Amino acid sequence: MNNRRCPLHCDACHKLNRRDFLRGSTVLLAGSSLLSGCASLSSRKVATEPIRPCGPALKYVPTIKAAFVRRKEDYGMWWPGAVYDGEAARRMYTEKLKETAEALNVKLDLRPEPIYSPAEADAWCAEAKAANVDGLIVMVHDRQQHAWPTARKAVDTGIPTVIFSPVGTSFTTNTVHLADKPGCVIYSTDDFSQAAYGMKMLKAGAKIRSARCVVLRGNKRYDSTMADLGITLRHVPVNAYVAEYNKISLTDDLLAMAKDYMRRARRRRGATRQDVINGARAYSVARNIIEREEADAVTMDCLGMGKNNPEVSLPCLAWSRLNDEAVPAICEADYGAVASQIIVQQLFDRPGFQQDPVADTAHDAIIGAHCMCATRLNGFDRPPEPFDLVHHHALRDATARTIWRKGQRVTSVDVLPGSEKQKRKTKLLISVGTVLGNVSVPPSGGCVVSVIVKFDGDYPVLSFPGFHQLFFYGDYKRHLIEFCQLFNLEAEVV
Repeated sequence: MNNRRCPLHCDACHKLNRRDFLRGSTVLLAGSSLLSGCASLSSRKVATEPIRPCGPALKYVPTIKAAFVRRKEDYGMWWPGAVYDGEAARRMYTEKLKETAEALNVKLDLRPEPIYSPAEADAWCAEAKAANVDGLIVMVHDRQQHAWPTARKAVDTGIPTVIFSPVGTSFTTNTVHLADKPGCVIYSTDDFSQAAYGMKMLKAGAKIRSARCVVLRGNKRYDSTMADLGITLRHVPVNAYVAEYNKISLTDDLLAMAKDYMRRARRRRGATRQDVINGARAYSVARNIIEREEADAVTMDCLGMGKNNPEVSLPCLAWSRLNDEAVPAICEADYGAVASQIIVQQLFDRPGFQQDPVADTAHDAIIGAHCMCATRLNGFDRPPEPFDLVHHHALRDATARTIWRKGQRVTSVDVLPGSEKQKRKTKLLISVGTVLGNVSVPPSGGCVVSVIVKFDGDYPVLSFPGFHQLFFYGDYKRHLIEFCQLFNLEAEVV
């Protein structure tokens, strides 16, 4: 995030007063709703409205159940000791839990009194399972007796569990038994921003499970579900896009949208005014289909559609705008990339760049190449990066060639979908690196958005694993690893 530390992971976050904490948390938390169709974009300057919230993920409000755990008597000689004001700490963390839940727009079910006994722990866990809540927060405020056994009971419910242990409430002998257990993450710190990110992960997991992506592909209509993640893939014949495109008439709104793109672009090369207008038409097509199918995301067999229908615009510019508006839009009907984009937008409030990895042996780097890239790489509520309007690499239609910032730290994630039938767990390939620059295409060949990234480590670039990985701004390796542990996915750092 532009060399600024994320407010969710600031070392001093726990020292902020109520107003400062709420303001800092809201920066990232409030923007995390999947498909925030009212995103503040340049579209406010034109008549075309952003896509409205349509899918089940937008309508779903996750429920998080939370409780403090401690013994009822004074702390005395046992940790955290008489020096620790447990009641003051509970008041402070209660306020932060509520503020974070409000910023995230989730329902917080906080037990009024701490869990004081094993019997109360059993009852609380049973209530959580019966209510089918989306996540648990265990606020451990004791190192003794039933405190850590209660944390284990919460994890054993099978409900994703975030355990927050302020300094003085655990030794490593307490945390070691749950440290690597799937279904939970432990934050042993006074920094509540880590617990806030844990709450955001719980929200994201619930939204992801509720998400519906319309897949414009083939000639049959049916629904399927992605293993482990729960994303619904609603397959719709690709001809629906063609038919809708041919019905779209030229309006003042579309002309204004195209004019706005041409005004904001650094330069226009190859792409004609009509190409840009056709890109605006494609955006309108996508909006109509997403609204009709009540979808949270979209992908299409765009190469097949474009090959068979040369008179219909490829959706490159439309998909770029959708991702700028927090609507996950993916090329080539790639289900793994769909999941990657949904996860990235939910967790980090910014779009990712789906790309084809190309080895650059001169720089020992990877060139991420594609003809569709969002411009709001810094975040949905942040100014866009500079871009040019150019032709797709097939010398047709219009797309935004976004210029990536040299020296920017980036993360790469590639979701390899799991299979219940083959008993294969969903895996995330994770890498972090630094932008070296942008390749000019032409004179080079390939896709027109081509960013060079030098990844950390020494993995051979000629055999770099994965395809259609998402690159996105920021160093979020640890955050993705924690997400995988919380939701029982496999994480592999490349």
